[in-house]
Amino acid sequence: MKRINEYKKLFGVEKEIDLKLLKKSYRNLVKEWHPDKFQEEDTLKQEAEIQSRSIINGYHFLVSMAPETKEKNLPSYTQTISTAVIDDYQHKGLLLEITYSDGTTYEYFGVTKPIYVKMINSGNINRFAKRSIYPKYTYRKSKNTRDEA
Repeated sequence: MKRINEYKKLFGVEKEIDLKLLKKSYRNLVKEWHPDKFQEEDTLKQEAEIQSRSIINGYHFLVSMAPETKEKNLPSYTQTISTAVIDDYQHKGLLLEITYSDGTTYEYFGVTKPIYVKMINSGNINRFAKRSIYPKYTYRKSKNTRDEA
């Protein structure tokens, strides 16, 4: 959740992510922080390189969570969570990353340690996730290992 809020703050997004406003904000920030605007000896050049990477990463991250993107990818997500089984999972902070047997990986935000412990101690992880994770937590597709291979 912290990463979501940091990126929303960076782009000036209040609540829902609007792709048109996000794109406009992204373009303005890239223009402002593009490393080519600064001379080699300028002390701001290094900061601009860091900022531009953060802007690009934040843009792709927020686009993956936008309602339009989720709606477009809903059939694929629904198929994954209903037909594929959980192959692997990791929990760090409030982030639960689940990798499925079809090669896709989704991140679920705001999953607390007690919920994670309940999941791993449940008799059936897939059933627990379908009842307690999928309908309740914000998610985004983080990668598809089959696409990358």
